[in-house]
This record gives sequence, C-alpha cells and structure tokens, in this order.
Amino acid sequence: MSGARVAAVCTGAARAHAFGDRTETTAIDKRPVAGPVAVGPEGLDGDVQVDRRFHGGVDRAVYAYAEEDADHWVGALRRDLPAGTFGENLRTRGLDVSGARVGAVWRTAGGVELEVSGPRLPCRTLQGFLDVADMIQRFVAAGRPGAYLRVRRPGAVRAGERLRVVDAGEGPTVAEVMAWRRGRVTTDQLRRLVACEALVPDLRDWARGALAER
Repeated sequence: MSGARVAAVCTGAARAHAFGDRTETTAIDKRPVAGPVAVGPEGLDGDVQVDRRFHGGVDRAVYAYAEEDADHWVGALRRDLPAGTFGENLRTRGLDVSGARVGAVWRTAGGVELEVSGPRLPCRTLQGFLDVADMIQRFVAAGRPGAYLRVRRPGAVRAGERLRVVDAGEGPTVAEVMAWRRGRVTTDQLRRLVACEALVPDLRDWARGALAER
C-alpha cells in the first residue's frame, strides 16, 4: 500500500435537507477542505455528526471511503460523486478500505494513527441524500461499506499525504461485518464478531445477543 493516499479531507455542518415528503437535519453532506485539519479522539475539527448513536464518538470518529468504491457508484448511478458525497471524512486512493480488517491500523504521513473499528451500515439518510429509492439494499449488496475509524494518535491530516497500513488487523473485513449484520449469519461468524475486541461495541453486543438466542 505504498501508493495509498488521502485524496480529500471532508467535514460537514448540520443542514436541513428535504428527502421526499420529509425534512431532516443531517451533516451527511461533507465537503472537501483545504490545508491541514486537526484530528482528535472524536474526529475532525469542524465536523458535525447529528445522529451520534451510529455516527461519531470515539468508536466512529472518522469515516473513510475509497475512491475506487466511489468509482463503482459513479458507474452504477451514472453521475458524479465528489469527495464527501457518502458522508466520508477521508476519501482515499490506493487503499482497499472495504476490504480492511477490523483492528487494522493506518498511519498518515503526518503521524495520525487510525484504527479500523467497523463498517458503515446504510440508513435512510444516505438513501434520501443520494435520492436512490433502493440505495440501502444496493449498498449492502455491493459490499462497499467504507470503514469507521478510531483515532489512536491525534494530529492533523491533509489532502494528498501518504497513508500507510502499519497493522493489517486480525478481525473480519468491514465488508464481511456488514454482510453478516444485514444478512444470514452463522454461529461461527457471530463468535468471531464477539471475539473481535476492536469492533464497535454495539455490533459486538448485537452479535452477543444473537449468539445467546442460538
């Protein structure tokens, strides 16, 4: 992954968006920013997460989405999808984000360390923002969730800097976690999720409860 880079750094403010017959306040609309951006334990300086049950906090501080995955959607949806369209803070290039294992550690050239903590699970906000009626189902089927990240070492990040995998991790990939959470899951897969200490706590709790019902 020596060629991996941060293609764009994006932040967003809370804004009201009309989704069909409803209006929702959301910060999914992230936009690229110039210059270095401070990164702390709960994310990027100037970034907002409105629904902090499933976005933000120390376990989902930063969201990364690969340019290669975005290119898939450019072809599928037949439209431009600039950095930030998926609500991502980091648009990467040359890194298999959806194939990253939970527990993997990335380091930017500036020294920020990020730990993969789980997948982005699609919701109606993403579906409404992209204005694609079946986007939730398509997002799951495509297996391109992007990755939520913890901040292990704070600092500053800027577009264009190199990104290096310093620990490949030992957990399931974020694409696997999304597939198991949104589809049929085996007992062995549930056990793997429960045993994965780096996985976001709510997904481990879900797996623990599902395993107890087997």
